[in-house]
Amino acid sequence: MKKISGNNCRDIDFSEKGITINELIPIKIKDEEFSLLMSIYEKASIQVLQMLGGVQKEYNNIFNKNIINHTTSRIKEPKSILNKMKKKNLELNYKNLVENINDIAGVRVVCPMKDDIYTIVKIIENVPNWNLICEKDYIKNPKKSGYSGYHLIVEVPVKITSEGNEDKAYLKNQIFVKVEIQIRTMAMDFWATNEHKMKYKTSKNLSFIDSNRLKLYARIINVIDDRFSKINKKREINELI
Repeated sequence: MKKISGNNCRDIDFSEKGITINELIPIKIKDEEFSLLMSIYEKASIQVLQMLGGVQKEYNNIFNKNIINHTTSRIKEPKSILNKMKKKNLELNYKNLVENINDIAGVRVVCPMKDDIYTIVKIIENVPNWNLICEKDYIKNPKKSGYSGYHLIVEVPVKITSEGNEDKAYLKNQIFVKVEIQIRTMAMDFWATNEHKMKYKTSKNLSFIDSNRLKLYARIINVIDDRFSKINKKREINELI
């Protein structure tokens, strides 16, 4: 994998990546162009899931070890995409969408142990023909909310078939599409999923006390993850003896 930058995302040159749609066309989520673009992001996420499925199978066959508990994927809701663009003060056109919204396609990887996360990260960093755009380690440096996890933005090459769309100028044989990959342990995922529901899926804000409690619980979960990893390492060493 070509590593383009370290911990800071950079803008991607629009024409360089093969999408030559008139970049200033306003976004209309009910238009054919929008649906087609979302289907391209869906193909990118499927490719990531297939790669991870292969990794899980190979690790299981060679090492008799599951480094992935499960994976999920989603395509960002159209209204969420537009709201994010508005928050960034971006004009609602396709150029800004493709260049500045990195998490339209999202894949979540949930691992049994914290060490498994860094194993997955190394594998992703070395996938041929994928470009690593940015990575953020929220395990070593948790967010203020207490959130932990490892995030990567990668570009994956997606083959495009132009069946019935030969006249579409923005279609080429292959384009690079960004996918956000979030990697967590099962404990981190438990915390993050419930914290998101309590903070963002309700109309009422959490109290200051409850927010601090969630931060405390995140720290406790981090300690538990570390202790489970320590026990697991001892077990693996004993198996080799």
